[in-house]
Amino acid sequence: MERRALLGLAVVATAASTSARASSGGAAPSADTYIRLPVITASILQANGRRGVLTIETGVDVPDATLRTRAQQSAPRLRAAYNTAAQRFANGLRPGVVPDIDQLSAQLQAATNATLGRPGARLLLGTVMAV
Repeated sequence: MERRALLGLAVVATAASTSARASSGGAAPSADTYIRLPVITASILQANGRRGVLTIETGVDVPDATLRTRAQQSAPRLRAAYNTAAQRFANGLRPGVVPDIDQLSAQLQAATNATLGRPGARLLLGTVMAV
């Protein structure tokens, strides 16, 4: 397995399991329910007027087997929806301002639910970096 993917999965799984146990007492994502997606990128304007890149590592935790199959088959549609949502988010950023991860997460979760047709898949974020 690619080292970066393994590290990203470890960070996402640790963060998700900690927040899942703390907030709802629910089960943590496992390797069986986790679907890793490629890194999402969007162009941003930096404080010095130059163009930059917003990179977002994403994954989806889908406990329901039928929805997980749909999510795996809809991976290209999920990537397209995430790219659109990320670029819209990046267009709304003011130069030099730190991205609001809660707002980004809500937009990507809404894109997940719309693409899959129903709630039940939980978006997991890895590293979000604006360079």
